[in-house]
Amino acid sequence: MSILTPKKTKFRFPHKISYEGKAKGNKELTWGEYGLKIQVGAWIKNNQIEAARKVMVRFLRKGGKMRISIFPHLSRTKKPLEVRMGSGKGSIDNWVAVAKNGTIMFELKEVSKEVAHQALKAVTYKLPKNKKEDKNIKYHYKIVDKNESK
Repeated sequence: MSILTPKKTKFRFPHKISYEGKAKGNKELTWGEYGLKIQVGAWIKNNQIEAARKVMVRFLRKGGKMRISIFPHLSRTKKPLEVRMGSGKGSIDNWVAVAKNGTIMFELKEVSKEVAHQALKAVTYKLPKNKKEDKNIKYHYKIVDKNESK
């Protein structure tokens, strides 16, 4: 089991980074033929990325190749239950990747269209959904095809 955590960070407790707004980079497929794009920004935990990777490996078997385009660089802290306020920031609880809307998270290549769509749809069940209901956005994730975008 590989746990996605950075080897070294400049600061132990970084400031909270917002996932609101549009992505500045990593908005188009660069490596693969199919990808999964996030429509609503979110923090994606390292164990959610690992669960999605396992699902994708199960679907691809030996046929295709995959690439994970996000990495959890940001540490999230949490204080223990029933602890009074004050006395510093809490300890590190988990690591998250900041995914703004429009970010490509996973890419696939050397697979058929049907297998790619099945794998990426199965992956969406392992990823977080925003609790806020947005009337304009029907789905939180979108499957992107390099051939259809041209």
